[in-house]
Amino acid sequence: MTGGVTIRAMARDDLPVFFMYLNDHLQDNGSGGNARFMPLARSESAFAPEKQAAFRSGIDTPVGQPGWRRGWIALADDGSIAGHIDLRARPEKGCAHRVLLGMGVRRDFRRQGLGAALQRVARAWAVGQQFDWIDLEVLSVNDAARQLYARAGFIQTGQIDDMFRIDGESFGYTFMSMQIKNTGAS
Repeated sequence: MTGGVTIRAMARDDLPVFFMYLNDHLQDNGSGGNARFMPLARSESAFAPEKQAAFRSGIDTPVGQPGWRRGWIALADDGSIAGHIDLRARPEKGCAHRVLLGMGVRRDFRRQGLGAALQRVARAWAVGQQFDWIDLEVLSVNDAARQLYARAGFIQTGQIDDMFRIDGESFGYTFMSMQIKNTGAS
């Protein structure tokens, strides 16, 4: 991994800079030879105000309550955000034993091990919180992300072809999960 990167828990005070980082990150969504990684039109590739509100609310919500969210940021030597990962409550009732993962790595820090390091931090936290599963959803065309998740131990659990139609193109959605605790349940 790139030297000098520090990963730490995200605090509410980090959110304004974090949202600016996300907006910059989303400019890579399907442009300049980058794979599309969010189901957004290129013209709408920004972190929407309602998503910002949900993030603000979730970071203050106690773990275990509906809508909670926790995040970690990777800070470069200059203090800028090099990547992030977050875990959040699944919206479905009866899924309190599972968390949903989201992550991203800034363009100049990709393919250097930062994504794997962020995943290890989030997984360790989830294990400590006694969750049983980490789930994620990724656009099927994003081979680099799917390979990163598979190397970390995620298994593809499903795929929906033609889930999204964006900018005149059809995109599938791949679902992946990692069991982090042997529940003994069947």
